[in-house]
Parts: sequence; structure tokens; C-alpha cells
Amino acid sequence: MNEHLLSIIVMAPALAALVVILLPATARLAIRVVSLTGAAISLAGSVMALVTYDRVASGHQRVETYPILPKLGISLSFAQDGWGGPLLVLTGVIIFAGVLASWTLKTRDKEYFSLLLILVAGVFGVFVSQDLLLFFLFYEVAVLPMYLLIGIWGSSHEVPADGPFKAAWTLFKVGDKGYAAMKLTLMLLVGSAAIMIAIFALYVKSGATSFDLEHLAQTKYDRSLQIWVFPLVWLGFGTLSGVFPFHTWSPDGHASAPTAVSMLHAGVLMKLGAFGVMRIGMVLMPEGTQFWVPVVGAVAALNVLYGAMCAMSQSDLKYIVAYSSVSHMGIVMLGAATLTPEGWNGAVFQMVAHGVMTGLFFALVGIVYDRSHTRSVPQMGGFATVMPGVAAFFTLACLSSLGLPGTAGFVSEFVVFLGAFSKGHYVWATAGILGAFVTAIYVLRATRAIFWGEGPNRDFHELTDARTTEWGALVILGTGLVILGMWPRVIFDHIDAGSALYLAKALASNTVAIFGGVQ
Repeated sequence: MNEHLLSIIVMAPALAALVVILLPATARLAIRVVSLTGAAISLAGSVMALVTYDRVASGHQRVETYPILPKLGISLSFAQDGWGGPLLVLTGVIIFAGVLASWTLKTRDKEYFSLLLILVAGVFGVFVSQDLLLFFLFYEVAVLPMYLLIGIWGSSHEVPADGPFKAAWTLFKVGDKGYAAMKLTLMLLVGSAAIMIAIFALYVKSGATSFDLEHLAQTKYDRSLQIWVFPLVWLGFGTLSGVFPFHTWSPDGHASAPTAVSMLHAGVLMKLGAFGVMRIGMVLMPEGTQFWVPVVGAVAALNVLYGAMCAMSQSDLKYIVAYSSVSHMGIVMLGAATLTPEGWNGAVFQMVAHGVMTGLFFALVGIVYDRSHTRSVPQMGGFATVMPGVAAFFTLACLSSLGLPGTAGFVSEFVVFLGAFSKGHYVWATAGILGAFVTAIYVLRATRAIFWGEGPNRDFHELTDARTTEWGALVILGTGLVILGMWPRVIFDHIDAGSALYLAKALASNTVAIFGGVQ
């Protein structure tokens, strides 16, 4: 089993989706049990992969290779590196919690759970794939189901449209779930087209004989090729990670998506974009990276501030969390742009920390909306008296979002800023710190208005706290935030091993792990 562990992690949700498709639509409990079982197998396998990874040896482990088109150098190749373990566990936790959060779904649950499982199989595939073409294929498998998941099971909402933009917003149906799904899909497909051009440019122009990532990393590319291909990779993958100004699909997608899809969307899918930029762009094209990294860092700093300011101006709870994700993903790209061990460790840790935090946020938003039938913060208030458990977990997520010491958010932001200052990127670091300050303003204001303030005259006493499977999702994600904040080394040594490996290739020099591996 251990020899094929990565295959099991990837295939478990895909096989569960197949079983769900074969089940009759009336077998609603069986559909949920099969979905939860598939998610549980992948989660258990991910934890096993993380725990048994040899951090001293580091490098690629559990290599599995299954030739597909040997003459073209294409194979289904899996391997686990230092980054892969924590990101696999993140994905496993989010899909397991997402299935629990979707337990009360009432419409077309058979199709919903099968699409959800197919999507997450693609995510697992991206994090372990060692073949560039299959990497891209798994990436598309992870992205495309979003159109149906939002377009069918999402919710439309009214967006205030005053002034000169009112006619345009009405014409394009801003706030409609169909509009959000189509906008998301078209923007991500344009990004995918850029990635595809980059893939074939790297393969053809270099004279490579294989799509194997290790083989491509050892190939010396012409500097001019790297300079024009790197932006395609950065903006292609960056569109999914919310890079300004190609982030506009994200808030609309978050706002219209059902709870579990929002959890996967912000908790995992946006990380695929940042992971692609670092794993493909920065590792394979070091000279292109050096040329463009000032732009990448500047845009990341803009992302942090812009996302935070936009979140502060929102009154819709989902839009607040959505723009907050744009800001926090800016922290990831800022860390990557430093090209330092500290920055890269912080960037990957931020992927995990933000994934857990935003998964918790959207699970809570789903509960609040399900009870109150509104996402408008001004219409809420005093919810802590009737929803004390939800209030406690929402406050925990807010504290992690603003970077309170002892929570996961503090660890990642501190290490990223440390990397930026150590390399002399004082403007980037200052922008990041200002973004954290603005984040503190809007998350504290929101949590006070929703849970701890007096609120409007509307009677919300009929509201109830989280129940049954909803508690499972909240406890799992909330515990993850505390563990990562109090004991970051549970994943930091793994991340450090991966950063040392890939940063050495990105800088074409030997890089020593900043924590020295296992003590």
C-alpha cells in the first residue's frame, strides 16, 4: 500500500465519484457516506504521507511512474516532496470538512457530490504530479467543475448598482450565479491558454525529450525564452491565485458558490495558482524569474493592500471573506518573490494556514446565511447570544486572519515579512504590514457587528447554533488553526526541505535550509 500511497490519495475521490454516479438518486444517505468515505481515505493517506516523509533525505519520495506515451516522454508520474505533504493534508482536510458541511444539501446531491470529488481528485493530482503535461491536465480537472458547481448549486444575489455603472451591471447580470460561473470559467480558461503556450514553448524550444519536471529543471533554457515565457506562467497560474488585476472572477465566484465549493475554491484552488507559479515558473525558469521578480513582488504588495481595502469597504459577508482571500494570497506571492528560504517557507505555510482559515470562514458564513437568510452585515447583530459556538469559531478565524500570535496566520506572515526585510524589500514588507493592519480593522469590525454588537431591530432569536455534521467541519478546521499556530514545526520542517530543494534550482546555487532540517 505504501508503494502506491500517492495513487490511492488521488484515485480515492475519483473512484468515490464513480460509485456516487452509479448509485440511484434516491439513495441520499449512501451518496453522502460514499463521498465522505472517499474523502476520508484521501485524508488518511495524506496524513500518512506527511508523517512518513523522510525530511532528512528530503527530495522526491514515493516515486510512481506509469508510462502513457513513452515516445513523447509523457507518463503518469507521482512523487512527494517537502511541499506536497502539507498541501495534500490541507486538501484532505478541506474536502472532508466540505462533505460534512454539505450534508444537508437538498437538490441534485448525486451530481453535486460527484463533481466535488472529481474536482478534488484533480487538486491532489496537481500536488504530486511530476509530469508537466499531466500537471496541467490535473489542473484543468480541478478548475472546470467549478462552472457547474456554481452555475447549478450557487446562489444569485443583488449587488447595489448606482451611478454610471448601473446600466452595465444590469446588462451583464452582475450578482447572478450564471454570470459568476461564466466569468470565472472564461478568465481561468484564458489563463490556461497562456499556460499551454508556455508548456509547449519549454518543451519544443529546449529540445527536451520528456515532460518530466526533473528533466525539464535540468534543461538549460535560453534567457530570452525564459523572459517571455515566465509572464505566461505567472499570469496564467496567477489568474487562479487572484493576482491583480486578474482577480475579479474570485469575489463573484465566492459570493455565488455554495458553502463547500467556496471552501474548496478559496481553501485549495487558489493555492494551485501560487503553487504553479513557484513550482513551474520559478523553478524551471530561474533567469526569467530574476528578470520579472521585481514586478511580481510589486504586484503582490499591491494585492495585499488592494484586497484589504476592498474587503474593508464591503457589507456582504461573503465579499468580505472573498476580498480578504485576494489580500492573503498576495502574502503568498510576496513571499515567493523574495527568493529567500524564509520567504518561500512563509509562502507555502501561508497557503496551508490561509486554506484552513478561509475554509473555516466559509463554513461559518454558510451556517450564518442558512439561519438568517442574509449576508448583509448591517442587518445582523447579537448572534452570539443564540449562536455561541459559531461566534467562538468565527472569532478564532478572525484572529488568525489578522495575524494574532498563537494562530496560524501569525507564523506565515511573520516569516514572509522576515524574508522580505532580509533581502532589502522594505517597501514590499511595509505594504504587507499595512495590509495586516487594515485586515485587523475589517475583521474585528465585522465580528463585532455580527456577533457581539446589539444589531438591528430585526428579531433573530429563532436562530440556532451549529448542529450535527456542521460541528465536525468547524472543530476540524478550528483545531487546525490552533495547532499550526502553536506548533508550526509540524509542517515547517517539511516545507523547509521542499524550499531548500527548489530554491537551489531557482537560484542555480546551493541553498541551506534555514531551520537546518530535523534537530
